[in-house]
Amino acid sequence: MLKNDMISAILSSLRAFDPFSDTLDILIISFVFYQLVLFARRSRAGQLVKGIFLLIVFYGLAVMLQLRTVTWLLNNVITIGFMAAVVIFQPELRRTLERMGQSATWSSKLFGSYRRADPTLRGAWQNAVVAICDAAEQLSDTRTGALMVLERRNNLDEVIRTGTPMHADVICEMLGTIFYEGTPLHDGAVVIRDGEIVAAGCVLPLSNNLEMGKDMGTRHRAGLGMSENSDAIVVIVSEETGIISMAKNGVLIRRLDRQNLFNMLQEEVVPPEEASAENVPLLQRILRKGGIASHADTQ
Repeated sequence: MLKNDMISAILSSLRAFDPFSDTLDILIISFVFYQLVLFARRSRAGQLVKGIFLLIVFYGLAVMLQLRTVTWLLNNVITIGFMAAVVIFQPELRRTLERMGQSATWSSKLFGSYRRADPTLRGAWQNAVVAICDAAEQLSDTRTGALMVLERRNNLDEVIRTGTPMHADVICEMLGTIFYEGTPLHDGAVVIRDGEIVAAGCVLPLSNNLEMGKDMGTRHRAGLGMSENSDAIVVIVSEETGIISMAKNGVLIRRLDRQNLFNMLQEEVVPPEEASAENVPLLQRILRKGGIASHADTQ
């Protein structure tokens, strides 16, 4: 009788199995757990995750042994612990969600920002790139520290508000004056938007990357942190060594000369001469086919 009941239960579970939905369910849960493990390894949450895991093990043992008081106590501790973890690690969770929105291929294709080819904007960025490279080379020769943030798709108004507003052309002499050691704004970062300096002396978020070399100080940590929290390109000149570096998508590229820096910035920030249809986000293409004008197309 017991054997027949087991066979019936197995057969009923097989009949209830949906290959598509159940496989998708498993893949989603696996991806979520994988992201949680990566989040724990890259942040301060590693020890907390181990503690939560031990609590869950103790809770399971208490349930199996029918320890009612211990089960009640652990149940409340786990509930409060999860709420406390969300509050304590709110900055890390926010950065993780921002990174998902910035770097995910599907999100950028669906919702990514888009601008039509603009000869004026292209010319402004081309002139700015030349000035940035010239300034970086001169600042490197004189061992003058510099931090230049080049805004791309992500809006940097929050960072701009931490500095002094400016509306100045990007020229080599202007950048040299801003980062000269005797000026009040030399310690902060310059933010460049659409080929124009919009703020100086800005404060950038610091990176928590533990793999950074000991020869890199706060300026490199700030530049890397900015690239981790946005899609901006950050050019860094070391005050101690004069080494020119570029931060992009949380990666620091070091020991650049003027030509290498010019080639990279030309590729990353200068708009193309003609906008390709492949670069238009999917949502805008759908709206365009439906006859609905997108706000981004009017910019």
